[in-house]
Amino acid sequence: MSLISKQRKTKNKGRLRAIRVVKWLLITLFTAIILAFAAGVALFVYYAKDAPKLEESKLQSKPSSVIYDKDGNVLADLGIEKRELAATKDIPLELVNAVTSIEDHRFFKHRGVDPLRIISSVIHNTQNDTTQGGSTLTQQLIKLSFFSTKASDATIKRKAQEAWMAVNLERQNTKEEIITYYINKTYLGNGYYGMLTAAKNYFGKDLKSLDLAQIALLAGMPQAPNSYDPYAHPEAAKARRDMVLRAMYKYEKITKTQMNEALAKPITDGLKPQTVSKAIPSYLDNYIKQVVEEVQDKTGLDVDKAGLKIYTPLDNAAQQKLWDIFNTDQYVNFPDDLFQVASTIVDVNSGAVIAQLGGRKQPTDVTFGINQAVQTNRDWGSTMKPITDYGPAYEYGVYHSTGDIISDSWYLYPGTDTPVYDWDKQYQGNITVRKAIWGSRNIPAVKTLAAVGLDKAKGFLSGLGINYPQLEYANAISSNTSQTGNQWGASTEKMAAAYAAFSSGGIYTKPYYVNKIVDSDGKETDLKPTKTRAMKATTAYVITDMLKGVITNGTMTNGYIPGLNQAGKTGTSNYSDSEYDQAMANLDGYYDGSSLAPDENFVGYTPKYSMAVWSGYSNRMTPVWGSKLYLALDVYREMMTYLASTTNNPDWTMPDGVTRGYNNELNVTN
Repeated sequence: MSLISKQRKTKNKGRLRAIRVVKWLLITLFTAIILAFAAGVALFVYYAKDAPKLEESKLQSKPSSVIYDKDGNVLADLGIEKRELAATKDIPLELVNAVTSIEDHRFFKHRGVDPLRIISSVIHNTQNDTTQGGSTLTQQLIKLSFFSTKASDATIKRKAQEAWMAVNLERQNTKEEIITYYINKTYLGNGYYGMLTAAKNYFGKDLKSLDLAQIALLAGMPQAPNSYDPYAHPEAAKARRDMVLRAMYKYEKITKTQMNEALAKPITDGLKPQTVSKAIPSYLDNYIKQVVEEVQDKTGLDVDKAGLKIYTPLDNAAQQKLWDIFNTDQYVNFPDDLFQVASTIVDVNSGAVIAQLGGRKQPTDVTFGINQAVQTNRDWGSTMKPITDYGPAYEYGVYHSTGDIISDSWYLYPGTDTPVYDWDKQYQGNITVRKAIWGSRNIPAVKTLAAVGLDKAKGFLSGLGINYPQLEYANAISSNTSQTGNQWGASTEKMAAAYAAFSSGGIYTKPYYVNKIVDSDGKETDLKPTKTRAMKATTAYVITDMLKGVITNGTMTNGYIPGLNQAGKTGTSNYSDSEYDQAMANLDGYYDGSSLAPDENFVGYTPKYSMAVWSGYSNRMTPVWGSKLYLALDVYREMMTYLASTTNNPDWTMPDGVTRGYNNELNVTN
């Protein structure tokens, strides 16, 4: 065989081997694609089989969520919406074109799911063009009607169910019916549900009377109604409207001249003056805000869309009384309208929040405004001593009697060269633990925390719902921390619940606002948290016995209520040396030379109720001083007097393991 023949034969063998390799790779690739496709189909079927049943009622309108008080009376109907439904014949073609252009331009060509749209969406997103997503308008209607709209809930399973339901919806309903549902379903800000409602409230017109620019505004709003609010965010609203107009031109629904004429119009053209309405009474605003957040946090349900019956432990009469105390001059002499108070009241036996207000003189035109009652941005001062220092000391055997002696003498914060001072810069020498608490002495408190240990105290606090990432010795007398900027400390909600554990014999319940919910199908879900033992009954009783004397023998006596068994602790925050001069500069009017503080607090409780009160100014550099230092306790006295009049007044029962000895001091025997 010639050399040339041998070379040709070698080349042919090489080609055959290459062909076989390519064939093997192609077969492997196609097999992988087929297997992946089969797996995808199987997964889709698996997810789709659990999809909710298509219900006409959920497509047609949003169900109402109703909130009830402890007696079953309606507090608020969150389904009372500004909604007016448009009939298909009253929807102009121009609006249909606008909606489909921006949301789903192939709406009339697909059957619920659009593979081309999904591919197009991927390409657009890679080009940073978000004018359209992968979901069809039908899928969006399914999501609005049956699922949560939170981005975090957009799982693969949910997407598969959306697609399956969209295909089935297109089988049983016409395109005209589907787009009518969508136009009536969407939310367009300011409490307006449905585009006819929005047209009448934004422009004073029905849908057929709108001009092109107004139609484009409404068509673009559903994706982010609050962000595209023409009153609050006119620039963003105009940008979105113009995007719709350009999409309509792109898909040949309008001419270039029509587009340019509409683009030239200001966003305010034809826009009516904004009207303000408040569906939730002001005295309930803070409480219902917490109710809504709790339902959403515990269930993931959107209260606005879930059609729930929400049963709360709110005592409506107590809530109204607290509002009156905060906002009238009938009970407490507040210095000015800027002075703020926040309070939470907890039922000791159940742990439920029965009343709460986050401020006084709050804006009446704001829904779900700031609730200072749950904020942890202020310092609770010496109210922290029972739960950070003395409670753990009796729990872990550092002290065995309320008559144990501790020295109130010169002392440094452990591991530092910083002295601990009391408010009077004096030392009282050897005193009992009881007197240290009555006098709210700082040095005995820090010494007690040092004897307990930071880790044990931190664990004790965690059992009461107060979690610090790291506890410091300064926390013996303060809820502020240098590491966290005071975002992990206390609030009226946390403090009322923590002190309620003293009253209930050591049982802690996380404060809650919802007893149960009943969904639109009648399924009932109990949302009450479980109770946990946070401390021994002996610890709770000993602390309570000492705190009984704070009001009658201690730092503030204006909280005394004749005949009522009660206990509590005051707490005053402090300015740093660098802040003091600025606070002095902010004094207004006559100054009597008394101490200045950013915050004044009180937490008090009876065998029935626990109540925490914060007082101060929103700007903490505006100081509290003089008679203002008594206002937190004044609020407590007036509210607790009312609560005591509504129930019996027992005393706490001494548990086994505690005896009363010499000088009426308590001894813990186990």
